[in-house]
Amino acid sequence: MTRIGLLHPGAMGASVGAAASGNGHTVLWASQGRSAATQERARRGALRDVATVPEVLASSEILLSICPPHAAEDVAAEAAECGFAGLYVDCNAVAPERTRGIQRIVENGGAEYIDGGIIGGPAWTREAETQMYLSGPRAEEVSACFVDSPLSAPVISERIGAASALKMGYAAFTKGSTALLTAILGMVEKEGVRIDLSRQWGDAFTAQTVRRVCDNTGKAWRFEGEMYEIAATFHAAGLPGGFHQAAAEVFRRLAGFKDYGSAPDIETVLAALLKRE
Repeated sequence: MTRIGLLHPGAMGASVGAAASGNGHTVLWASQGRSAATQERARRGALRDVATVPEVLASSEILLSICPPHAAEDVAAEAAECGFAGLYVDCNAVAPERTRGIQRIVENGGAEYIDGGIIGGPAWTREAETQMYLSGPRAEEVSACFVDSPLSAPVISERIGAASALKMGYAAFTKGSTALLTAILGMVEKEGVRIDLSRQWGDAFTAQTVRRVCDNTGKAWRFEGEMYEIAATFHAAGLPGGFHQAAAEVFRRLAGFKDYGSAPDIETVLAALLKRE
């Protein structure tokens, strides 16, 4: 079985690690400096604690980087500085050009690089239907670790950047349209016609929209960075990226909901969006 290192087991990462450990692979993580919540996720995923990141890097054949987009280069640089020489899989929501830059960091450190893009929620069960798309010359070796697990890991190309591009395209609509709906509700609230728009939309669409907007506020802090990555992806393709730059600003205004125990009501969301005291 393969020794897989996981940096770091957040809500998504722990579930990916669990999918591999459930297939009999040894999944390593480092508890040093991590929160009690992270440690609980690691226990749930049957991950093996080796205390420190250097120990994870020294003991792993495959390394999975699953972190907020802004930290992707730092995680790769740490692996390179520690001399990791196995297969490095960057599963983060970053633009294709950026993933190729991370590839250079990793390969200059002596490892081989796989591009990954995760679509869906945490992969604790098959019902989540989570996909971790992979691209790169040795992507099949990573995919094999997840066969018949709750996480599907299809290989779509040997070209680095393909998996990231797919992730960017998917999130451009799903998360971008959530930002658009959020901004629309903010505008009509400001103008005093939200009830009128709700009447025009109808009860079903209004309820769906409000639920979607409120339920995503807890992840807004993370979505902000993804929107910047999508904007960069559009620019690199010769397309305007302004819409997703604006979407990033919408999510930035809602970042304070990160630690809410449950979804806030729409009035609370719109107050934060419109910067009301």
